[in-house]
Amino acid sequence: MGDDERFDVVISGGGMTGGMLAAALAAPIAGAGGASTAPAMDAPPGATTDDRRPVAPLRVCVLEAARPEPFAPGTDPGIDIRVSALSIATERMFRRVGAWDGVVSRRACPYREMVVWDGVAGGGDDASSGFGPDPERLRTRFDADEIDADALGHIVENRVVQLALLECLERAPNVTVKCPERLASFRVTDKESVIELESGTTLRARLLVGADGAGSTVRTMAGIEHDRSAYDQHALVATVRTALPQQSVTWQRFVPSGPQAFLPLAGPHASMVWYHEADEVARLSALDDAAFAREMEAAFPAELGGIDAVLARASFPIAKAHASRYIEERVALIGDAAHTVHPLAGQGVNLGMLDAAALAEVLLEAAGAGRDIGRLRTLRRYERWRRGENAMMIAALDGFHHAFGPQPAPLRVLRRLALGAADRAGPLKRLVMRRAMGTVGDLPALAR
Repeated sequence: MGDDERFDVVISGGGMTGGMLAAALAAPIAGAGGASTAPAMDAPPGATTDDRRPVAPLRVCVLEAARPEPFAPGTDPGIDIRVSALSIATERMFRRVGAWDGVVSRRACPYREMVVWDGVAGGGDDASSGFGPDPERLRTRFDADEIDADALGHIVENRVVQLALLECLERAPNVTVKCPERLASFRVTDKESVIELESGTTLRARLLVGADGAGSTVRTMAGIEHDRSAYDQHALVATVRTALPQQSVTWQRFVPSGPQAFLPLAGPHASMVWYHEADEVARLSALDDAAFAREMEAAFPAELGGIDAVLARASFPIAKAHASRYIEERVALIGDAAHTVHPLAGQGVNLGMLDAAALAEVLLEAAGAGRDIGRLRTLRRYERWRRGENAMMIAALDGFHHAFGPQPAPLRVLRRLALGAADRAGPLKRLVMRRAMGTVGDLPALAR
């Protein structure tokens, strides 16, 4: 037992959300606790940083199964087919933990506009093809200029996000990254989580965090129930080289088979996402590149430009899921381990980042107040903070999915009217944009 390694926090999963949690604990900011000072949770109203007691940095260990493929700044390797739409709130977090330069020095594509429209032609049942039958007046256009913002967000490859965070962690003296490494099992005692790794090493920590994805081993071993419902769609994702240069616009059209999205990437590249029934996704996936490109060109607006090359393709089933609780004694869940949402608005990663920032804030405040960071009474604040917010987003995206599925003609007319009203309602439209940017709501200090 004397040879066991001891930490304050062990994070199972060094991907995007696990990496952000570790980086937030390594480089906290004023208002979210701190490595040298942290606010007491029971401090009187109006307390300032001068009222905070010194606290030693938390010792953090990150377990990650595989390091992402290297990508040195200034080089131009192939584009990762997995991309995420990072909100402005997520960008703020990256800046404050010192990881944003690691993102933009590699590859990131800002987008200034979002265009959304109902792609059902007239009152019929068929989706229109191309741009022609979709009148401009039926579109809802969100423009960063309307809220005096430089951008609405950035499309970034997942590999770039993970590499930038890992760079931060490797510079942090209080963080240990074990890679390749996996959790094999754990047990909880009154004072700690005892964690067995596949390598045979034993770790002891005051808190174990599951940031290990939708199939979370931590969640399963903790006995936390997980309500999962599969959608009747798969997602088909393709990275393409476009004939036109990058336009800084994300496009999303709703048709009965499911949403179709076009996400700009750096240079003349884009990520195209097509939600469809599993059989149709299988048919499209089996096409050769030329035939596949023709199908995509016919389905997406002509103004986006032709497809010069299909660089990569993948498909996967989609589902929504929510853990019955986010915490147990000395265990907490963040990101996809706690919840998954319909990917149509690209909010999954941003919700996970907010989980990470909120949990970091709770842990740092508890440490500053001299409290045990792994006890339920400490962790309940995190669960109350994030579970309700995530439940609302799951429900909202599920509602979008059903509202834009096959509907009777009167309901199709109503949803078109709703999109048109949203485009004309200035205050509501600006609120929607700020919500998508992650800049409204009960935000952790790291995201403000």
